[in-house]
Amino acid sequence: MSEQTLQKSKKIISIQSIVVMATLVAMEIVLSRMLSYSVWDMKIGFAFLPVVIAAIVLGPVRAAIVAALADFLGAILFPIGAYFPGFTLTAALVGVLYGLFLHKDQPFWKIVISVSIHQLILSLLLNTYWISVLYDSPFTALLVTRLLQCAVMIPVELLMIGLMVKTLGEFLRKKAMQWA
Repeated sequence: MSEQTLQKSKKIISIQSIVVMATLVAMEIVLSRMLSYSVWDMKIGFAFLPVVIAAIVLGPVRAAIVAALADFLGAILFPIGAYFPGFTLTAALVGVLYGLFLHKDQPFWKIVISVSIHQLILSLLLNTYWISVLYDSPFTALLVTRLLQCAVMIPVELLMIGLMVKTLGEFLRKKAMQWA
């Protein structure tokens, strides 16, 4: 293998990035499966934080990989219900969303837009659709019950991401430059 090819393959993904991604996947699984409040159509917790860290530090593609892998492995290792690939797709889209909005730059307006899209479109609409398909339940009735989750999670995500960026922002920006 030529030196140039080796350098190019190193740029795709480093061992350091793989280790960071694996750690974030593990953190997301623990936060999602063991440290969150969950009933069949609603989940409230902090599992979004490792995905947001991946998005800030590693960008949209790797954040999508972290989110999708965490969802898949969490569903296989610690099932809450039947595995459904739609939720994994939504998880990947959340990683892409946060990566597009927050990678390397996190002004509060970008946090507000990304959290709003995450909660109102991906969580409320898309995940409600997946639940209605999976359990053959009426979409509108589920939507109404899941509004509470959205109402709780929007301020929680805004507060937690805002605090994380405020306290760890410079550290995360430096790591983004190293691992990108």
